[in-house]
Amino acid sequence: NYFESYLAVASTVPSILCLVVNFLLVNRVPLRVRVLASLTVMLSIFVIMTVLVKVDTSSWTRSFFALTIISMAILSGTSTIFSSSVFGMTGSFPMRNSQALISGGAMGGTISAVASLVDLAASSNVTDSALAFFLTADVFLALCIGLYLLLPRLDYARYYMKPVWPAVFSGEEQPPQDSSSPSSGAPRSSDSSTPPLRPILKKTAGLGFCIIYLFFITSIIFPAISTNIESLGKGSGSPWTTKFFVPLTTFLLYNFADLCGRQITAWIQVPGPRSKVLPGLVLLRTCLVPLFVLCNYQPRVHLQVVVFQSDVYPVLFTSLLGLSNGYLSTLALIYGPKIVPRELAEATGVVMTFYLCLGLMLGSACSALIVHLI
Repeated sequence: NYFESYLAVASTVPSILCLVVNFLLVNRVPLRVRVLASLTVMLSIFVIMTVLVKVDTSSWTRSFFALTIISMAILSGTSTIFSSSVFGMTGSFPMRNSQALISGGAMGGTISAVASLVDLAASSNVTDSALAFFLTADVFLALCIGLYLLLPRLDYARYYMKPVWPAVFSGEEQPPQDSSSPSSGAPRSSDSSTPPLRPILKKTAGLGFCIIYLFFITSIIFPAISTNIESLGKGSGSPWTTKFFVPLTTFLLYNFADLCGRQITAWIQVPGPRSKVLPGLVLLRTCLVPLFVLCNYQPRVHLQVVVFQSDVYPVLFTSLLGLSNGYLSTLALIYGPKIVPRELAEATGVVMTFYLCLGLMLGSACSALIVHLI
């Protein structure tokens, strides 16, 4: 009865813990080791789950449930280490590379939504569908390992992956990173201490608030509220207002709008990292919560009023949610590693990922309260 709750705990708690561990290991364990180790563990877990797809687990459901939760926890932790490490690495690259990395995440969500729609339309066997999805994950993870091994062979990557001297912080202001700085190509010293957290938090406090609040609002709405909005034409029996309504108007539309918002930052990067407009736009997204609640959310127990009596409204609101989330979150995330000295870019990338996970965790917790109030 509490399967989804167990999954939520198994995904969020390990993510937060592994982010803390990854921050502590930034100067102690090489980036290459962290990335390849996390990818290898993820691939191993997915291979095991792929094998179990065709295994009859009806006689050991409790053990299979425990195995699923443990696998979810390991996957969440290792994927967090991988994503935060790679994002931290791109902090030393030009901003367009960080933007491309973030857009790639949204593209993955869009492709998954399309694949889910195709599977739904084909009405194929559930087991065969699961096998296809797991095999696809296996192939892509193996491909990621191969591509990461090739990365150091590229002259472009080697130039920006040059180690730098770790700065000694005494509370004084340090200049932001500059790829043309003579020290940027200096070899890293043998210092393996933990990166200084205080100057990173001080530099990224405003952007951190933006990221936390952005994903707080987004995770309140998506998917807890948005997936329960039903078409007003549901009674017609049309598959477009029943079977395909939520996959189309919620998952595919949101992910595509999010992808578009992230891609726009490749050409337009306003407001700037220190602009008061950025947090203002982030706070303005709060109004999206009542807008979604006043759509045809079902079932309704306490709040009976449905203000928006048309299917156009949830489509419009979901588009706004995705576009604003993609655009504003990408700006905040790519600005973070650029406003600190280059030697702190990787650690700052990990901190920015922590802000993101914290916002998602808080939003997921509050979404249950909002749903209960409706």
